[in-house]
Amino acid sequence: MRSGNPALSESTFLDLGSGAVVSRDGGAMTLNGTVNKTGLLLLLAVITGAFSWSQMSISEAGVTGMGYVWGGAIGGFVLALVTIFKKEWAPVTAPLYALLEGLFLGGISAVFEARFPGIVMQAVLLTFGTLFALLAAYRSGLVRATENFKLGVVAATGGIALIYLATIVLGFFNINIPYIHESGLIGIGFSLFVVVVAALNLVLDFDFIESGVEHGAPRYMEWYGAFGLMVTLVWLYVEFLRLLAKLQSRD
Repeated sequence: MRSGNPALSESTFLDLGSGAVVSRDGGAMTLNGTVNKTGLLLLLAVITGAFSWSQMSISEAGVTGMGYVWGGAIGGFVLALVTIFKKEWAPVTAPLYALLEGLFLGGISAVFEARFPGIVMQAVLLTFGTLFALLAAYRSGLVRATENFKLGVVAATGGIALIYLATIVLGFFNINIPYIHESGLIGIGFSLFVVVVAALNLVLDFDFIESGVEHGAPRYMEWYGAFGLMVTLVWLYVEFLRLLAKLQSRD
């Protein structure tokens, strides 16, 4: 089973579900438990996000407080890698990841809001609207995570990752990839494509979490499933910010 989300890879639940593993953790993974833990991670991100936002100072002279943004981004990335390779640590690393990502999101949200007033609320509403719409579509069977669907989303996600990696590497040499990061039609079209792919990753996440529940994964996997959803939601929110910023730049 594949997922475009690196946190929910093909082997996530491969060896989980035996009675011995479950009993050692004191119980099995449940859907309600994963939902509750996802809500807690979101709350933690909001708390540190509000703090980071309050520490940002944006003026014509420049932006101060970017240390929170970079610290949250780098720290969150490191903790994400740790969580992916040490799933049993998720009850500790997932909340820490959420706290650090909150610092990152609060900082960049403040920067976007200063330039485009109202953009943050729009991005938040679009992110959670997309989450609940796709959840409803998945639960109703309107959207099904077939093997071809998974392959397509994984391929698209990998392609986007390569483009972003190339952007970062070329940036060190002051080389910009033309068009896709600009506010022209090509740039907007690219952002729309990325938003759609990020949203479809939610469907794969739902399917993977459901598989964990069906296979009786150990209780700590509730934290890991919540962490995987957080990874996708953070990506989706940032991409909505980028898309909205491009659209407003054309006004």
